Amino acid sequence: MCTSIAMKTKDFYFGRTMDLTEGFQECVVFTPRNYAFQFRKEGMLHRHYAMLGMASVIKGIPLYAEAVNEKGLCMAGLNFPDSAYYPTEEKEGSANISPFELVYWVLGKCASVEEAKELLAATHLIGIPFSEEVPLTPLHWHIADRETSIVLESSKSGLEVFENSVGVLTNNPSFPFQMTNICQYQNLTPGPPENCFKRISTLQSFGQGLGSFGLPGDFSPASRFVKASYLSMNSVCEEDEQSSISQFFHMLDSVAMVRGSVITPEKCYEITRYSCCINADKGIYYYKTYSNSQLTGINMNRENMNGCQCRRFPLRNSQQVAWMN
Repeated sequence: MCTSIAMKTKDFYFGRTMDLTEGFQECVVFTPRNYAFQFRKEGMLHRHYAMLGMASVIKGIPLYAEAVNEKGLCMAGLNFPDSAYYPTEEKEGSANISPFELVYWVLGKCASVEEAKELLAATHLIGIPFSEEVPLTPLHWHIADRETSIVLESSKSGLEVFENSVGVLTNNPSFPFQMTNICQYQNLTPGPPENCFKRISTLQSFGQGLGSFGLPGDFSPASRFVKASYLSMNSVCEEDEQSSISQFFHMLDSVAMVRGSVITPEKCYEITRYSCCINADKGIYYYKTYSNSQLTGINMNRENMNGCQCRRFPLRNSQQVAWMN
């Protein structure tokens, strides 16, 4: 399970929690413009936009979970079990792309959400696994720039794009359900609640925060969607970088999973293995892990944008402490 958020102060920020029982040998990966992507059905992409994000690298290929390109377009794949469907037949007249190729297909070619929508209209997702050992993951995708967000879902209904006015995505059920479900929480307010018991004029709130009474706090996808949307849309934040990334991680922390709070049917503990915040305007990727709450940052503009080799940044998983004596 995962939660992604798009937020704008002076700059545009995008990020997510990655909630899993096990890691996927992830590391931060910078891919320069001249790294050659080989697609299973669409040949080579020799030159493209540079990108930076979290990925597992298998046989030299960065399989991105989420990333930003040099133009500020962001994309994240989130778990979509039992709902995602990838047809196995090719579609003539369309670009036939496997889901594991989709992030670098879109970010390599598109500078904005509008360009991504045009590309996706001519794209057909085809169910080709990376290998027998690396099967396809059921996903849907959050794509965002500083102006707008969309959600891409591939189900038995086909490949569909939804406008995402709240800038949030979680997991099942499908995105239209999440937008219908959130209607139940229109009464929530960050201020004090209105007294609807007019005949009892002496009623007084006995604490702060009662205006948001009923805000979901469990870890189900629908509840995380509502909570992240509420916090994002009521966020008050200074516009400088330090304030913005601090605010962003506070929002992600509100839906993060603590070991022991979510147990799968297989008796495994699901935790937030990492959280990330991307300054898409500046090309900076910040992250923290479950075992290291100190932020680590990587700036793509300090790399060789015109190179041809990916650069990996291993995760810093040991807790870092800033000692004062």
